[in-house]
Amino acid sequence: MDASWQEWTAEDAAEWIMEPVAGDDKYRRGVLGVITGSPDYPGAAVLGVEAAHRAGVGMVRFTGPRAVRAAVLARRPETVTMAGRVQAWLVGSGIDPERRSFLLQGDLQVALASRVPVVLDAGGLDLVGTHTAPTIITPHARELATLLTEREIDASEQEVREDPAGWAERAARELGVAVLLKGPVTHVCDPDGDRYTVTAPTHWLATAGTGDVLGGILGALVATHHERLATDAEVLTSLAATAAYVQGEAARLASAYVGGGPVTALDIAEAVPGVIGSLLAH
Repeated sequence: MDASWQEWTAEDAAEWIMEPVAGDDKYRRGVLGVITGSPDYPGAAVLGVEAAHRAGVGMVRFTGPRAVRAAVLARRPETVTMAGRVQAWLVGSGIDPERRSFLLQGDLQVALASRVPVVLDAGGLDLVGTHTAPTIITPHARELATLLTEREIDASEQEVREDPAGWAERAARELGVAVLLKGPVTHVCDPDGDRYTVTAPTHWLATAGTGDVLGGILGALVATHHERLATDAEVLTSLAATAAYVQGEAARLASAYVGGGPVTALDIAEAVPGVIGSLLAH
């Protein structure tokens, strides 16, 4: 690997975990707006919201269809489903971009016009470039290849898998946003030259829903650091690398709890507080 890529460590991640202090309230700790999930994929919303709460955000505001809202509230009743103040957005997990309703299109326009930092995942990737807010995209290899091809940049899934570092850098440069390219080694970079890798500590991460969990963790970190992001958008890459590190360690911790066996995405989300706690102890 190119020496310009830095492996993200526990010590690096610990610098980006914020613990509440006296005088903090839910707004100061950060409010994450979430537009994810659909009637076909309600679990994406449930998992992302669960992970965001577990990662220490002050509040989660969820926007989505009534049935999806019900599923989210059944799992996390502290979630707010009324419009209001938001300091970061997580958009796209579990949404089919070709089946967006008129109401959903309006919600997306409002979110992207708010100019607060945005995490675009899965069904929100095609929205990159439609707004001016600080943005990070979180594709896997197939999604990145599809996105670049739609932008008239020839790329195949196989090519991205064979050279993830090169394609992550090219995507950041061509699209003008920070990129978190998911894989056994996750690559995080931005157009300004920041380049980080996070190696998965367990391959049990390769299961349905873990990307939704990652999105929730990252969204929470972005919302938590909203004050710094207001003046320094470049910290998105550090927050993204930290999110990937926390997700990986949560998967390792959850697997260790069952003797090294398989875990589900929800298991990983539930293990996030333990990882956060260990990082705060650094």
